[in-house]
Amino acid sequence: MSKQPRWKHPGGKLRELGAESLTDAELIAILIGTGTSGKTAEDIAKAIIEKFGGFKGMANQPFEKFLKFKGIGDVKITRVAAAFEMAKRIVKEVLEDREKD
Repeated sequence: MSKQPRWKHPGGKLRELGAESLTDAELIAILIGTGTSGKTAEDIAKAIIEKFGGFKGMANQPFEKFLKFKGIGDVKITRVAAAFEMAKRIVKEVLEDREKD
């Protein structure tokens, strides 16, 4: 008999197993936070990733395209946009550091 995970949301999985253990959808679900009746945050995240083909496809989408997903509003998409901006800045810093070497 397999052991059931102790988490009900990807945040618990992150705490228990580390961020690298999460799928792309689970990472987005953490930013989304909550779902709607009948759809979990992870379900919504999976639909978003399927629509845009992953993080790269999501990166420069306008807010309006995300707002078409049931369960995504301004607050949730603002969190996602902020995370993508942080990632862009990290990449920029890494590339600048490589140019210095």
